[in-house]
Amino acid sequence: MHTIKWKPLIISLVLSLGVGALSGFLTSGSMDVYKSLTQPPLSPPAIVFPIVWTILFLLMGISAYLIYNENAYDSGKALILYGVQLLVNFLWPIFFFNMQLYWFSFLWILFLWVLIILMIKEFYKINKTAAYLQIPYLLWVTFAAYLNLAIALLNK
Repeated sequence: MHTIKWKPLIISLVLSLGVGALSGFLTSGSMDVYKSLTQPPLSPPAIVFPIVWTILFLLMGISAYLIYNENAYDSGKALILYGVQLLVNFLWPIFFFNMQLYWFSFLWILFLWVLIILMIKEFYKINKTAAYLQIPYLLWVTFAAYLNLAIALLNK
C-alpha cells in the first residue's frame, strides 16, 4: 500500500477542480442557453451537468496524482497529455455555450475524445487504476458528443 503524498494530491485536485470551476464561471449563463435549445432524446436536466462534472474532475485529479506518484519513465509524457486534454476540455463549453458554435464544438469534442483515449492508453502503461478512473470521463464525453451533435442538428 502506498503512502498518500498529500501536497501533490491536493495540488492535483485543485488543478482539475479549478479548471472545471473556472470554465463554469466563464459559462455561468450556460444552463439558460441549454434550456432554450431544442433538446434531443436522453437530454438530462440541467442540474445533472455540474454534479457529473464535479465528480469527473475529482476522478481526473486523483488519476493524475496516481500518475505523478509513480515516477515512471513515461509519467511526464502522460501528464503533458493530461494537461492538453484538460485545456481542450476547458475550451469546449466556451465554444459551445458562449459562442454557440455547435458544429465547431462537435469537432472539438471529438478531438477531446481522441485525447482522452490516448491519455487512458498512456495512463494504463503506468498505473492501471489511474487509467480506469478515466473511463467514466470517456463515457460522459461520448454522451456529451451525442448531445452536441444532436443539438447542432436540431438547432440550425
